[in-house]
Amino acid sequence: MRIGMLADVYKPHTSGITNYIELNKKWLETKGHDVFVFTFGGETYQDDEKNVIRSPGLPLLDTGYYLGFRYSSEATRLLRAMDVVHVHHPFLSGALSLRYCRPRGIPIIFTNHTRYDLYARAYLPVLGELVGDPALEAYLPVFCRAVDVVISPSNGMRDVLRRLGVTVDIQVVPNGVDLSAFRKPIVAADRSELGFTDKDVVFIYVGRLGPEKNLPFLIRCFMGVVQAFDTARLMLVGDGPERKTLHDMVVQSGVDPYVRFVGMVPYEKVCQYLKMADVFATASVTEVHPLSVIEAMASGLPVLGIHSPGISDSVQDGETGFLVVEEDMAAFTAKMARLISNQEERITMGKKAQLASEHFSIEHTAAKMLEIYQKAIEGKAKKRQSLTVRFRRMLDRIR
Repeated sequence: MRIGMLADVYKPHTSGITNYIELNKKWLETKGHDVFVFTFGGETYQDDEKNVIRSPGLPLLDTGYYLGFRYSSEATRLLRAMDVVHVHHPFLSGALSLRYCRPRGIPIIFTNHTRYDLYARAYLPVLGELVGDPALEAYLPVFCRAVDVVISPSNGMRDVLRRLGVTVDIQVVPNGVDLSAFRKPIVAADRSELGFTDKDVVFIYVGRLGPEKNLPFLIRCFMGVVQAFDTARLMLVGDGPERKTLHDMVVQSGVDPYVRFVGMVPYEKVCQYLKMADVFATASVTEVHPLSVIEAMASGLPVLGIHSPGISDSVQDGETGFLVVEEDMAAFTAKMARLISNQEERITMGKKAQLASEHFSIEHTAAKMLEIYQKAIEGKAKKRQSLTVRFRRMLDRIR
């Protein structure tokens, strides 16, 4: 099978979507399928994987995204030879999938990975109304009716799409995680290197330090709990545009001796940090299906978070972690304190989280996606195609 993954941006930009594409591409390739990534920008970037097809694009401020309204001639020819395409961004890549693939009868799968309304408010507040709910309600239902299959990574995101007016069938397929690294013995990072002791209770966050992650809320809650528990520690793994602001916030509040900004680290080091920590904490409400949360659960960590689509679909409140109502600082701080003071409960939750993480293994989720691809291809083949479509596909094969 020849599978095209369409994304507005790919590596070196790091995001959940980038990780999703890379992970699923590798798994599908091990099964003998040819997978191609079609994206914009980064033409000078040296890819460490095959079949990444880049077309020119204009940088969109400093977001890492590129504006591109057409694929190169090479990319277009290759795209038209795909058996199925999987769209991961609905606007640029989505529009191009309809332009290039739909007239040729190539099935189009669309996964809605992102709360675009919330991301727009975080990164482009001036354009918030233009890409907020009214714009999404005008665009997404029409786009979803034009593709062959719509995928949501979680029930919560499916409900969001329904509220935005999407009425077509939506299949729920969680984002998969490669759990192989967590099934093997992992040597925990040395706490002393970070100034931690065995008596400390370490809360860890792994991810982008961006405005959509609501990290000031997490830090403010930590400020409250550290006043009562001097063994509390917070470690932030990752980087992003908010790092300096968050660091200044920590220093000005006087809790900098209890907080560590680790920055970007190799993936194997992330596993070691997770193994060393006691609790995974996140205050984000923009997630659709957070891979970092699943990885933390696979490491045997309970998760502390906020009720929201994605997080609530991954964490069972009171069983694999604690979830509180959005922006309830008192409740979040109280749950932090409970996790610090009750080691037995913390460990029990972590064990349950580790078992629950298996539901999101890449072997399970990618196999489901492969079934969807195959059914979409078979469904297209059964439909009586017009002479124009058949003629176009024939020309594409002989060019």
